Amino acid sequence: MQYSVKHLGVQHVVVCGHTSCGGVNATLGNDSLGVIDVWLQPMRALREKHANELGRLEGAEKVNMLTKLNVQAGVNVLRRIPVIVDAIRDRGLQVHGAVYNLGSGVLEEVDYDESEDADKHRRATFELK
Repeated sequence: MQYSVKHLGVQHVVVCGHTSCGGVNATLGNDSLGVIDVWLQPMRALREKHANELGRLEGAEKVNMLTKLNVQAGVNVLRRIPVIVDAIRDRGLQVHGAVYNLGSGVLEEVDYDESEDADKHRRATFELK
């Protein structure tokens, strides 16, 4: 990531999830996937944080919502990496979220809403000198 942003000067970074994700299904089903269970912990934390919203959904809607929440979380993490913070400030790098539908081939953009105030606080916290 750092090499592509800093040295290659990419203009866009995409965090892309996909439908029918085994990790999302394992997270929702409390299934163990062995060695990758540790990698699912952030998604399990999202499931916990959004339990009320997810609890109102069934089946594919629930899976799709957790997939989108996970993509948004990934965008959120990337927007706090210093090299990305600098590239956003200095040259307008854009970080996008998307979900790829394996069945239809459609790529759906995932909204990332951040208030101006939250953006200001994030930059103040993560911009390095």
